[in-house]
Amino acid sequence: MDFRSIQFRYTETLAPKDLEQLRSLFDQSAFWAAERRFEDLAKAIAYSCPVVTAWHGDSLIGFARATSDGVYRATIWDVVIHDDYQGAGLGRKLVETVLSHPHMSHVERTYLMTTNQKQFYERVGFSENETNTMVLVNQPIDSRLMRHVEEVIQ
Repeated sequence: MDFRSIQFRYTETLAPKDLEQLRSLFDQSAFWAAERRFEDLAKAIAYSCPVVTAWHGDSLIGFARATSDGVYRATIWDVVIHDDYQGAGLGRKLVETVLSHPHMSHVERTYLMTTNQKQFYERVGFSENETNTMVLVNQPIDSRLMRHVEEVIQ
């Protein structure tokens, strides 16, 4: 397959038909992002910068997004290349396109999480983070705490 016609684009939003393609791409090539809702995808894209898409003609074959403060920290999210296009350097180009965006190019540290692609990201230049990383899983907020917060705010 000739990959010279693949186009990488920065975007701020995706049209509904493109969100459908993105969801299909996730369902087919990203087990960790399968069955995401359109509304949630649109919101995640709206709150991300940069968002990079890869196109072969009218077909969405790659996607990645990031969040950044532009100076100190950034995180790359949802990197995916369609299975039929993997192994040709397109994933590397996708990540490099994210990293070259002005919101990312001067950031002190860029983080990402990966399940099965550690070696890929090491080849792109990432190294394993030996420090402690914490995570907060969103849980329902106790209604008493919410009332207290609302009282303090008023």
